[in-house]
Amino acid sequence: MIVRTSLALLLAASLIFSTIGCRPDSEDKGIVVTYSILGSIVKDLVGGEALVTVLIPDGADPHQWEPSARDIERVNNATLVIRNGLGLEEGLESTLEAAENRGVRIFTAADHIEVRRVETGEGIPGGDPDQQTGAPDPHIWVDPLAMKRVVTALAVEIETVMGIETSGRARDLESRLDALHAEIAGIAITLPSANRKLVTGHESMGYFAQRYGFQLIGAVIPNLSSQAGVSAADLATLIKLVRQNQVKAIFTETGTSAVAAQQVAAATGAAVVELSPAKLQADGSYFSFMRKLAGDVVEALR
Repeated sequence: MIVRTSLALLLAASLIFSTIGCRPDSEDKGIVVTYSILGSIVKDLVGGEALVTVLIPDGADPHQWEPSARDIERVNNATLVIRNGLGLEEGLESTLEAAENRGVRIFTAADHIEVRRVETGEGIPGGDPDQQTGAPDPHIWVDPLAMKRVVTALAVEIETVMGIETSGRARDLESRLDALHAEIAGIAITLPSANRKLVTGHESMGYFAQRYGFQLIGAVIPNLSSQAGVSAADLATLIKLVRQNQVKAIFTETGTSAVAAQQVAAATGAAVVELSPAKLQADGSYFSFMRKLAGDVVEALR
């Protein structure tokens, strides 16, 4: 009986140690990405060869999100953290700075693109620093060609830091992003230029507008951050701009005041259309996300 018990214990122990020894390498190669849309690109790039954890829940407003203690732990334990930058992840800034000071490798996507800055004539009232001409726009993911540049730089970073071969997947992603851009450009050009006028929940579609020939008229929250407030004077200015430019639709999103959007719509006759510029489709694909976003915009303005 004793011999059988001892043999059973030895067998169990050997199984445990063999399981530990056979853990996939991906469990030891952790990448943390701040938000889901960038996370989708990262997952395509690593191809399952690393564990990718996304912090901000899909569809949540990255401007407003705050990390939990567990999220902070994930950042501190990561081999590589990938963020957007330009102040998008407002609630994560101090956590990321502290982690970087402790030696965690941080990759900032916006460092590798041509950053769009607020221009005059966008219908943004002055006052807040983020509203002023020249303020950097953090909403880089709504431009597939900007994301192509991110992929190129990120492939090198992942190979260097993680030791994962990414060149083949990077070339495939770059080709698909070129094709996606051409597809969206083909849809956008079907709209008369007079209809290509955007009023959004906050200033979140600037890169899309710049890439595909849309004019930014204004926003319900006249700011690059959805956390900013909206005043009666702001709404009065927006109503005037919508009327002058004969804007057909006001696009709302997570964080937009529905009451404020309806006020503008009631005063101008514009439709209110909900967009999801921070939420993936059910398949979790960046490409499906962009097709839906572009299709919704064009259809509402047709």
